[in-house]
Amino acid sequence: MARRKGKSQRRIRDWARRLHAGEEPEDLVARQQRLPPPEVKLGQGAFAAGQEDQQGSQVQGMLVGFFPGGAVVRAGGTDLLCGIAKTFRPPEQGAGSSPLAVGDAVTVALAPAAPAADRDRADGMILARRLRGTVLARPRPMRHKRIDEHETEALEKVIAANMDLLLIVASTRLPPLRPGLIDRFLIVAERGGLAGVLAVNKIDLARPEPDVLAELKRRGVEVLCCSAATGEGLEDLRRRLAGHKSVLAGASGVGKSTLVNALVPGADAATREVRAKDQRGRHTTSATVVYELPCGGCLVDTPGVRELGLRIDRAELPWYFPEFEPLSPRCRFADCTHTHEPACAVQAAVEAGQVRPERYESYLRLLETIDER
Repeated sequence: MARRKGKSQRRIRDWARRLHAGEEPEDLVARQQRLPPPEVKLGQGAFAAGQEDQQGSQVQGMLVGFFPGGAVVRAGGTDLLCGIAKTFRPPEQGAGSSPLAVGDAVTVALAPAAPAADRDRADGMILARRLRGTVLARPRPMRHKRIDEHETEALEKVIAANMDLLLIVASTRLPPLRPGLIDRFLIVAERGGLAGVLAVNKIDLARPEPDVLAELKRRGVEVLCCSAATGEGLEDLRRRLAGHKSVLAGASGVGKSTLVNALVPGADAATREVRAKDQRGRHTTSATVVYELPCGGCLVDTPGVRELGLRIDRAELPWYFPEFEPLSPRCRFADCTHTHEPACAVQAAVEAGQVRPERYESYLRLLETIDER
């Protein structure tokens, strides 16, 4: 669109004309100023006696989902559709992570009672968020974006917050067990401070090999075998999940939705059959759902978790192993992979007991799977 010419000259002539007419400069400046529109329209009598407490009432809740322009907060067993206050700021300054995520403990200011015909009105506004105890996250992709060369904090995309367990669901058949994917989920869980629990589903079709279970337990992985179809082993799983906030993870087709239906009566999670052509499943979770467990606690099924184990690049490896970061500058080679190079500070730290051998083994397995792609 072409810029209009002579606009500044006309404005100057207009000011000169008003000055000659006797108007003061202060009046001219005041005429140009505009007050911002009010953020909230208040009806007559909104601040009458007794109304202050109603408008100022606040509740604590857990964020359970998002919608365009707002978030869903569960407080006292009720889901509230909330907007986000313009004054909202995350408590972690300069953390470079998602300001809000599923599982966040937030403070909501309840809106006054609205007429029944006003269906578009929000139930409240999110004012603040508490510090997160645990974070299930991955590095935020920076492709095609401008990167600040002076920024040292890695940006991360938070999938879920304040969770206790990452429930990794796998199967031995339809689809087969994928140890590499299990490794990735365990690395992500440990990075965020969550305990990883492996649930081997579909044992009615085939049980896992004893040597596979022995290797997983040697590495400290907690393994539970169950069948959502027959109910075998579900009681042990219920006891493990009782009183905890858990997130579902696993490849498509392993029976996560079927397991949810078995653990949560009336959940009615959508399920699909495994493709016979390649024995691969098809994703059925398209939106985040938080299920309340009858035994206490909750189970979060979110489509964002599938990215955690499937998309890990070599450049993102240091983010998953923060204990390597202070050691890497002491390696002889700047591009050291910490695998075979001489004078490697990470390998020396492993031999000295400063880095846990299990973590280093996980690093090697993950690096090998990345190189194979």
